[in-house]
Order: sequence, then C-alpha cells, then structure tokens
Amino acid sequence: MATLTQVATRTVTYREAVALGLAQEMGRDPTVVLIGEDVAAAGGVFKATAGLLERFGPERVRDTPISEQAILGAAMGAAMTGLRPVAELMFADFLSVAHDIVANQVAKARYMTNGQLSVPLVVRFGNGAGLRFGAQHSQSVESWLMAVPGLKVVVPSTPADVVGLLAAAVRDDDPVMFLEEKALYPMNGEVPSGEHVDQLGVARVRRHGKDATIVSLGTMVHRSLEAAAQLATEGVECEVVDLRSLVPLDVTTVAASVTKTGRMFTVEENPRLCGWGAELASIIGEECFYDLDAPVRRITSPHVPVPAAGSLEDAMLPSAERVADVVRRALG
Repeated sequence: MATLTQVATRTVTYREAVALGLAQEMGRDPTVVLIGEDVAAAGGVFKATAGLLERFGPERVRDTPISEQAILGAAMGAAMTGLRPVAELMFADFLSVAHDIVANQVAKARYMTNGQLSVPLVVRFGNGAGLRFGAQHSQSVESWLMAVPGLKVVVPSTPADVVGLLAAAVRDDDPVMFLEEKALYPMNGEVPSGEHVDQLGVARVRRHGKDATIVSLGTMVHRSLEAAAQLATEGVECEVVDLRSLVPLDVTTVAASVTKTGRMFTVEENPRLCGWGAELASIIGEECFYDLDAPVRRITSPHVPVPAAGSLEDAMLPSAERVADVVRRALG
C-alpha cells in the first residue's frame, strides 16, 4: 500500500480525485465500467467524472435514463456476470428510490447463493448537507446503509482517501457504497502520483492528543480538527480519529485511542436517532468500560429534515465551535 511519505505527490481537488481514482482502475482493469445519469458527456452533475468518456469511450462510460432502479438493476446484473461496474446515483437521497435493489438484492446475493455469485459493485453518490440543496438533496445516509447486512460503507474525507479507497472498493468482491461528501468536492489535497490503493476498514488518526478522543467521518473530520485546534490553544489536546468506513468498522483504532485518553466524543452529520455514533458508543461502552472516565458524548444534527433556509441549515450541522464547546464543558 502506497503512502504519501513514500512517493511523489500532486495536488488535486476532492472532485478531481474521484475521476483520478476511476481512471486508475479503468486503465488497470477492462472489466471496470461506469454508468449513471450524465456521467459521460456532461462529466457528472458534480463534474467528478470529467474526461473519462474521452479516455475510455462510450462502451465503458455510459449515460443512463433517469431511473435509479434501472441504473442499479443493470449494474447488479453486470456485476453478477463478470464486470466490475461503478454506478453513480448523483445525490445520496436518490438511494431511497432503489432501496429494494440495494437492501434486498445487491446486499444479499452472495449469502443467498452460498457464494456462487458475487456482486463486485461500487455505488457512488454525493452525500451530506451544507450546500443549500434542501431537504430532499442534502441528507447524510451513511447510517441507513450501515444497518444493511452485506454492504460495505465508505466515506473518504481527503482527496488521497478518495483515490485509495475508491481503488480498494472497485477491487473488492462485495458491494461497496461509496459516499462522496458534496461539501468537500472543492477541497485541495495531496495524492500520490503513482498507483494508489488503500485498505477498507482502517481508520486514521488525523491528530494525536491525550485528553479526549474525537471520532468523526467525512466533512465532520475537518470540523473536528478545527475544534481540536481551538482547544489546543486552551491547553486541551484532543485526538481526532477519522473512521473512513463504517463497514468494516475499525474498532481497534478507536479503542486504542479511548484507552489512552479516557474520553470519547462522536461528531456525526447524520440525524441523532440511530446514528452510527450510537453503535460505536455501545461498542466502546462494552469493550472499554473501565478505561472511560466519563460517558461517551455524541455531537450530531437534530432529528429533523435539512432546512431550506441557509441560516437554519448551518445551525443544524455540528460546527467546530459546537464541538469545541461540548468537549470543553465535558472536561470542565
């Protein structure tokens, strides 16, 4: 596995990293194909697939009708018969239109056929709020997907992770839900110049500290890092753990951090009820009970639809200031 310290790097946006990761895998493996609404000539609604049609042609980069059920139905059939399709659904919210195919077909095919069939399928979509798209185009759906047995769930927070985790997802023999954070598409970051393949199910410690562990995902990783920087000026050193994937879930890295700091805070963009942080809090409560100096605290969005008004949308999402305030008050 390549690392940024071993190879030369280049700076790209999170958006460009999507096309870079897809191009890497499509150039390596002719069975990798890309399908979805406007992924070809238009380069994707978020311009994350720009240039792929010109490089790989219309046989491997295909626009589809406006039908999420058709996209995932075709992708599942292609995956079961020898291809490695990557299907784009634009917005994460549209997953609900094809949830039966994802939850009852894609996720269960290998189990129900006793391994005779596999579904090496990647489903990509823009996830999360903060861009004024309203209640039906701004949801964070990672907790929906985490609850479905048979799916892997990945949420990269940096351009390097986009490339490396997307490569790992394409090469995986199980279906992978790949959640791209819409708010991060313009963000710049370094990516290895050569082939870059990461590993699913491995968290990253983004900042080391001794006083508290902040566990986050996607866009919230960056807000957690901002909060940790604020707290550091007050003498509080927080460790920030980026989960990167929910399935597989890297409990080992989180538990090691909590054992060191004695406190855990989760920062989740998804609504509070039944969020991924509740599951992680339960696991840490069982496995690290005697290492905890206080109950696990969850910092989430409220259990409401994403507001249309920009000021309300901003207030709904966990901010760096709110994260810092919750940690500060908990530590006294």
